[in-house]
Amino acid sequence: MNWHYKIPNVKKYLAPLLGLSALLLAGWYGDQAMVVQQAGFPVPVLAESDLPPRLPTEPDDWQGQIDYQRLDRDFAALASRPEMAGLAVAIVENGDLRFVSTYGVTDKQSGEPVTPHTVFRWASVSKGVAGSLAAKLAAEDGLDLNAPLSKWQTSLRLPGGVESQMTLAQLLSHQTGLTKNAYDLKLEDGESPGLLRSQLAAAPLQCVPGTCHSYQNIAFDAASEILAQAAGTLYSDAVQKHLFKPLGMKSAQFDMVGLTGAQSWARPHRGDQVRPLSESYWRVPAAAGVSSDIVDMARWLRAQMGENENVLSRQILTQAHAPLIRTSRVYSGELARALGKPAYGLGWRSFTYAGRQLVGHSGAVDGYRSTMIFDPASRTGVVAMWNNGWGRPFRLPFAVLDSYYGLPEHDWLELSDLPVVEVPLPRSSLPN
Repeated sequence: MNWHYKIPNVKKYLAPLLGLSALLLAGWYGDQAMVVQQAGFPVPVLAESDLPPRLPTEPDDWQGQIDYQRLDRDFAALASRPEMAGLAVAIVENGDLRFVSTYGVTDKQSGEPVTPHTVFRWASVSKGVAGSLAAKLAAEDGLDLNAPLSKWQTSLRLPGGVESQMTLAQLLSHQTGLTKNAYDLKLEDGESPGLLRSQLAAAPLQCVPGTCHSYQNIAFDAASEILAQAAGTLYSDAVQKHLFKPLGMKSAQFDMVGLTGAQSWARPHRGDQVRPLSESYWRVPAAAGVSSDIVDMARWLRAQMGENENVLSRQILTQAHAPLIRTSRVYSGELARALGKPAYGLGWRSFTYAGRQLVGHSGAVDGYRSTMIFDPASRTGVVAMWNNGWGRPFRLPFAVLDSYYGLPEHDWLELSDLPVVEVPLPRSSLPN
């Protein structure tokens, strides 16, 4: 089903409350400032989100050179497949949020519709958060990305003691040399990530450390230990303080409660079955720990495009996104063949598409998928999250970019084998 979110007009109810609200807010912020100052931290100044006063959730709001109406129909058709449950999509064009739309349900049993404020898991898109924080601490606080990992107190042990030579930049770009996804199955079986990191000293190698890209979760999450020490606080608190709060990302949280504590949250699915939640990948927060709604994911996308230079400067973004190591092909099949020069930086992938340089990441944990792909030069890109394990929506950003670039229409979503869906379908009238 194609569910959309419509924000009601509440202006007429606000005028009588403005005076009282101002007094209450002034008092609240004053109290918060005292608490933060007494705790020894500077008072954070929340940046303006620079998002439109009303989210672009209606067809009349979708203005730009991208064919949003056609894409909305395509997304609705995609979301109608039995493999799908819910889907949330946001598109930024030329630096501005131009499109937010949601489809399907948070739970096939309850039928609750997805809205722009439904929280999903980012999965491995979280790795770009660790890379961005590392680049920010390097630029502003002197964190040495090229110092050996052994400089820090970390549980990571690598074959031959190579942690005494491996740098933080190499860790964040998956150059440990370990076989791909080393010990992930043990993590999923409930074993401690810290203990598993210490046991990696006996793990098999895929290549000489520092000479190839080999994707990791448990080893990568040693970054959460290092960045916590560099920031002088818990990793999750450091991310909130330096990134999420200044960007106004209120729904972006860590841990299971960051998902299940939301008023609306997407349940994981496999087919029609709701999957049980597992804490395993929340225990590697730098690798896969973030959850948020699609609006905050769009805020994160805009920040990565340089739209919030007070939080993430051009220098920081350049360092985070810069390719450090070539990788194997991204995705599979025809899409893999369409992407050139695949590489990895500080928690970020990069590759070329249609002659343009793109940056992004995708993620997958049991019952959730996510993707974020953008063109830094044109400040145009896509974020999407869905609560099932189907891989076809990973192609969604390329359908959007084809429309933006004016390329010949290509059926990236393979809609020819999808059922016909009439749109528009009933729109949600849930409160903001």
